[in-house]
Amino acid sequence: MKIIDAHMHLSRIEEFQRTADELSKVEYSVKGLLQEYAQHGVVFGIGMGLAETKAEGFPDAEAHNPMVLDLVDVLPPSIAYCIGINPYQCDEEAWARIELELQKPQAVGLKLYLGYYPFYAFDSVYDRVYELAAKYEVPVVFHCGDTYSERGLLKYAHPLTIDEVAVKHRDVTMMMAHFGDPWVLDGAEVVYKNRNVYADLSGLLVGDSRRFARLDEESPLFFQHLRHAIVYCDRYDKLLFGTDWPLAPIGTYIDFVKTVIPERHHEEVFYHNALQVFPKIRPLVG
Repeated sequence: MKIIDAHMHLSRIEEFQRTADELSKVEYSVKGLLQEYAQHGVVFGIGMGLAETKAEGFPDAEAHNPMVLDLVDVLPPSIAYCIGINPYQCDEEAWARIELELQKPQAVGLKLYLGYYPFYAFDSVYDRVYELAAKYEVPVVFHCGDTYSERGLLKYAHPLTIDEVAVKHRDVTMMMAHFGDPWVLDGAEVVYKNRNVYADLSGLLVGDSRRFARLDEESPLFFQHLRHAIVYCDRYDKLLFGTDWPLAPIGTYIDFVKTVIPERHHEEVFYHNALQVFPKIRPLVG
């Protein structure tokens, strides 16, 4: 089975490096990522653009737009990216740079970091994002749910905030990252209700294979809320596989997602749905 990783990272973020070194035990580099992909049948990956101007700075109000994948100078052909947007740095020159970046073949979407930056999805500061997404026919990806920084503000990252923009911008495809975890039942309702909203299953657990195994053995209820939400949503055509690498090893995360998605839907979730949400990757995947 071919796999597309619809959510990973390749940016110089101090916390990502620390997580790779201490928790997931992966080699946080493009070489390390491609080696894991090759070992586990991942044929394509989509990175989420992100930047910090100082160590442990994210969410960084000074980060330069557009935020891209700055851990590598030249992207390999099997990697694309969503352009990260820092709402504090959105003057007309920044929007011009963002639009120019969107015209590159490997720029396949736009990413908003709800909760990390204190703006709701429906805030007017993001109006230009939805205009550009419609113009270039690319999706908008939202961070939703728990923030990987205690400086984040959770109220801005609740999945229900996506409902309003989904209704207002029916011509824009939207993807809720992390299924809105821990508010996955609310996330499921937003996905179920709105034809233009999808969700990825990335970042639902951080750590190496030993942590996954321990939770599975010692805490059988840990993922009950997730399984409930997936069954309630009942839209396997709208869920995408993603790893949030380097937060977990690729193979470990694939095995985990296989346990929460019925086998008959694996090809949809692990491959085909990404082609629908990110149409620009179709010629890149081959």
